[in-house]
Amino acid sequence: MSRTADMTLHGVFMEILDLGVLVCGASGAGKGELALELVTRGHRLIADDAPEFHAGTDTAPQGTCPPLLQDMLEVRGLGVLNIRALFGAAAIAPRAVLALRIHLQRSIADTSRTLTPDYRTCTVLGRAIPAVTLSLIPGRNTALLVETLVRDFKLRRSGYDAAQDFVRRQRDLMQRQA
Repeated sequence: MSRTADMTLHGVFMEILDLGVLVCGASGAGKGELALELVTRGHRLIADDAPEFHAGTDTAPQGTCPPLLQDMLEVRGLGVLNIRALFGAAAIAPRAVLALRIHLQRSIADTSRTLTPDYRTCTVLGRAIPAVTLSLIPGRNTALLVETLVRDFKLRRSGYDAAQDFVRRQRDLMQRQA
């Protein structure tokens, strides 16, 4: 029996480092190319363009791929690709719990001068989901940045914040020198 989606969102839903990550952004932002690069790095595609999210009982929404789009990824300049046929079954995940939303935003110059990503939340099916915007700047390795952002997010969830650690170290050094 097939289940009806509670909500369909625009973006590429991937399993990155065992976390369900929804990559969003305007049309032409590079979501497909980013997803392709992440697949080549060992991460897994769940759904391109229209992932379906279902309400969980005690967890964040779980995302799946509608049957029509199963295994498919559109990459500008390459067209529609069958990721399973190109990379094997290990490149596809059937579902994941939505843990993080990353919004890709085109930027001419690096406007993010903060020490840490600006995590906010978005609401999906009544659940608050951590969300962060990543500025796309020509020449940056977006796949590496997204992968590192997810690693840092996992550390933050476990209680470690590198920026806070750095500020603490700096404060301790200044106190010792005073």
